Amino acid sequence: MRPETIEQESMRIIESMIGGRYSGAEENLPLIKRVIHATADFDFLDSLYFSDNAVKTAREILKNNAVIVTDTLMLAAGISKKYKLKIICNVADENIKNEAERRGVTRSIVNIEHAVKNFPNAFYAIGNAPTALIRLCELIKNGEAEPGFVIGVPVGFVNVIEAKQMLETVEVPKIIAHGRKGGTTVACAIINALLYGIN
Repeated sequence: MRPETIEQESMRIIESMIGGRYSGAEENLPLIKRVIHATADFDFLDSLYFSDNAVKTAREILKNNAVIVTDTLMLAAGISKKYKLKIICNVADENIKNEAERRGVTRSIVNIEHAVKNFPNAFYAIGNAPTALIRLCELIKNGEAEPGFVIGVPVGFVNVIEAKQMLETVEVPKIIAHGRKGGTTVACAIINALLYGIN
């Protein structure tokens, strides 16, 4: 089968399995389908949360050459390059690494702090590190960051649910994957689905 045929058949299967189960905003459904396509996990049909007009807001920001800040290099690498967006992730930078070791914190935290200083209004996508999401929320609450959009879908067992609950309390446009599930793959699927929908 050709790649496009495989994708079309996959989406047909997903749509048939969703059936009439989805009752949310119609504009959110293509993103949910993309996440299910990337993960084969239908739990995301219920666990993905979208703030009001999230899809429209995110696409407007991306259309206007947004800076995207990510928490992992894998996520940065997976974002479609069609629109030549500026993507920032400095977790591998030696200065970030040294500062994190000196302070006894994760590189993800330091990466977010540095990004906020330079790009406080960026589009932030957190798919792996709950510590990065918690720190971003703290900076928003302190008035040091005002992101145009936040994708908060870290995965794991420690501070993951708490980080997502914290994001719910800050007034920014957002998409959240409730519960422990999420990950770089989910964040990447969401961003690329948003980009595919830009005319």
